[in-house]
Amino acid sequence: MSPRAAATPQPGDRIASMFEAARARGEAALITYLMAGDPDLATSKAAAMALAEAGSDLIEIGMPFSDPIADGPTIQRAAERALRAGVGVPQALAVAAHVRARSDARLALMGYVNPVLAYGLERFFQDAAAAGVDAVILPDVPPEEAGEVNRLAAAAGVKTVFLLAPTSTPARREAAAGATTGFLYFVTVTGVTGARKALPAELAAQVSAVREESRLPVVVGFGVSGPDLAREMARIADGVVVGSAIVSRLAEEGSRAARVERVKRFVRSLKRAMRR
Repeated sequence: MSPRAAATPQPGDRIASMFEAARARGEAALITYLMAGDPDLATSKAAAMALAEAGSDLIEIGMPFSDPIADGPTIQRAAERALRAGVGVPQALAVAAHVRARSDARLALMGYVNPVLAYGLERFFQDAAAAGVDAVILPDVPPEEAGEVNRLAAAAGVKTVFLLAPTSTPARREAAAGATTGFLYFVTVTGVTGARKALPAELAAQVSAVREESRLPVVVGFGVSGPDLAREMARIADGVVVGSAIVSRLAEEGSRAARVERVKRFVRSLKRAMRR
């Protein structure tokens, strides 16, 4: 990881203290993702707890949406299953509250802004804070237009996270860094989510450049399919996000206990790989 100096966490800043603790261990933070309500609400609650027990530093809880433009087939299908089960923002908040009552793992809600607006923006951030959510990621909110989102998030004590891509211009990088209060999320590829066997050769240089410019931690996501890629990404970033590879394992046939155990074993293998 880069020798870039990290900002000293402010008292009560659970996101910053998470990255500081990972650095002290000589690791990148492990960030894992699942879709609330996939394949059903009870299983997603059990799986979220398995992620925490297996060593996830932060758990992203997906809020299902009918038009997930940044997601590939694996997460699209997970959203469809959750929507068919009647899951939406309230149930995603319930998954977060379930984990918070039982774990100190950091929590983020991730999803698209339309369901949040339908729920009510101010109410959403207040309820997210009450559920123990540390951060919110809304990929389709441009940082240049995030003033109201950031104002209400700050009022509730919730961090915001904005995304950058390999194609982001210097102006967009500056806007995202200025709007973000939690960490910057660097998308590894110009495409949708989904596990990949290899990542672009130029990624290390791109991430390094963003980290040098940023006062906040930079995590990488989209495409990390297993321990080998997680280990590779951990060398260049402050955190690594694994999503589709977890969602696909949870979707495989089996009892609830079997699905949860499968996910737990996989996340433990990721955690081991990121120890250097």
